[in-house]
Amino acid sequence: MNAMPLLRSIPMFAGLNDDDLAALSTALARREFKAGKMIFALGDAGNAMYIVDSGDVNIHLPGQNSQRISLKDVSRGEYFGELALFDEKPRSASAVATSDTVLLELKHDTLAGYLERRPAAAMAILRTMSERLRETNELLSARAAKNVDAEFDKNLSWSERLADKVAELNGSWAFILFLLLLTAVWCSINVLNVLPKPLDPYPFQFFNLALAILVGLQGPLIVMSQNRQSLKDRARAETDYKVNLKNEVNIETLMRELAELRNEVKGVALHQDDRRGTTADATEG
Repeated sequence: MNAMPLLRSIPMFAGLNDDDLAALSTALARREFKAGKMIFALGDAGNAMYIVDSGDVNIHLPGQNSQRISLKDVSRGEYFGELALFDEKPRSASAVATSDTVLLELKHDTLAGYLERRPAAAMAILRTMSERLRETNELLSARAAKNVDAEFDKNLSWSERLADKVAELNGSWAFILFLLLLTAVWCSINVLNVLPKPLDPYPFQFFNLALAILVGLQGPLIVMSQNRQSLKDRARAETDYKVNLKNEVNIETLMRELAELRNEVKGVALHQDDRRGTTADATEG
């Protein structure tokens, strides 16, 4: 099993040289999971990270009525559970194999022993992890909800703004009425001998040429505007997904904390009842 290509694709190990990667790849354990098999659950003790060699894994939060909140889908070459390598705290989410999956497992003790033998590799990993923490902090500090239209309009070039204006004008009654009026005026000037010599006598070849050029230019400009609108719609959908996901996670957290609070209140009430009963028995005695 040559895991070096997979390790090299992981940002956390990007700073390691070939010798370090080769030594680390020999420490990986191969784990196989059938489709639907739980890899770990929320709250389980964390002591290893996993690299997907084949198959697919879904990272999620368990919800009410067996409904789960999907956080991320992980496929070949991706990894998850890396925080357990450093803090060994309980898992913050659950992971389930959505297809027959082969994982490469790297345990905390294995990595600790490896870094003791190769301190230079530890500095490379810490440097990469610090960069990822900075990116995470920037992501968390940003709001999930944002004005997609304002973000797009702020970065438009003059040509893109022109295309949007053309598309907007072509879909209005003002353009239709202007074109009808221009046609009527042009035909009247050249047919009713308003000028000593007609500029464009019947069959109005110059006017037809101008209309053909106008139509030829309108098409690409309208398509450009439509393509940009589809990108804007996709960005709106992605923003809506992030907002909904954040709301679902917050609601699920509140429900879990509320359940824990209720259990604590019940425990305190039962404890007080027991104390009252003990006091009453002692008084009667």
